[in-house]
Amino acid sequence: MVDMRRGGTALGGSYLHEGDGLATGWHSHDLHQIEYAMAGVVEVRTASAHYLLPPQQAAWIPAGLEHRAVLDSAARTIAVLFDPELVPRPGDRARILAVPTLIREMMIYALRWPIARGSGDDVSDGFFRTLGHLVADALEHEAPLSLPTSADPVVAAAIAYTQDHLDGVSIGAVSRAAGVSERTLRRQFQVTLGMSWRHYLLQARLLRAMALLADPGLSVLEVSTSVGFESPSAFARAFAQHCGEKPSVYRRRIGGDPSATALPSPLSSPR
Repeated sequence: MVDMRRGGTALGGSYLHEGDGLATGWHSHDLHQIEYAMAGVVEVRTASAHYLLPPQQAAWIPAGLEHRAVLDSAARTIAVLFDPELVPRPGDRARILAVPTLIREMMIYALRWPIARGSGDDVSDGFFRTLGHLVADALEHEAPLSLPTSADPVVAAAIAYTQDHLDGVSIGAVSRAAGVSERTLRRQFQVTLGMSWRHYLLQARLLRAMALLADPGLSVLEVSTSVGFESPSAFARAFAQHCGEKPSVYRRRIGGDPSATALPSPLSSPR
């Protein structure tokens, strides 16, 4: 359990991450957390799921949930943490949220109040109470950006092999890596995860593609090839069905306008 307040008593606060990549160990907080990705890609893992946080989305991590995070070298994020009393109906699992403009701007404004400060005041407490209620409403609109995980050794091995070979994986190769027959693998996948291996593969490819599209150095063709689609047209169709927009449109949207995510300067506490 990580004490983000460092002994302080503030009801809410924030912190900014920008710089080198980061991979945390497994940990939890005594506070609820929402982390907004301004740039780069963040992956969050819990015991039950693997979540992808692309730019302009936010990860919700309730208090007490053990998790680990991996931030790529381009990641730039704002995290806001809340005392549990501030967020009604928080749920008990992580989620990825499409962040409305109001919540995004309030998270940027929240940088004026670091979570590790000694105590809160009437102004900051009121601010974080309001933001907490807005976040609670946003939790009703979860983005489909997660994959299930499993403690079953066969399924876990199959997941790991699939993730490592998205560019050209087959059910035969996965079953050999997991040490079972194709029939057994299909059955255990369905029973354990509630989806077929083929469906898991499609979801994994699309999630990886969403992360890669955040890299301006890769073309859409290179992204589709690297995650195993036979043609750009097949990739575009699958991506549009899953994400509601074409890969090129998604890329332009998450590229964003730098002025839209500009941070207040200086980052000083209000009077």
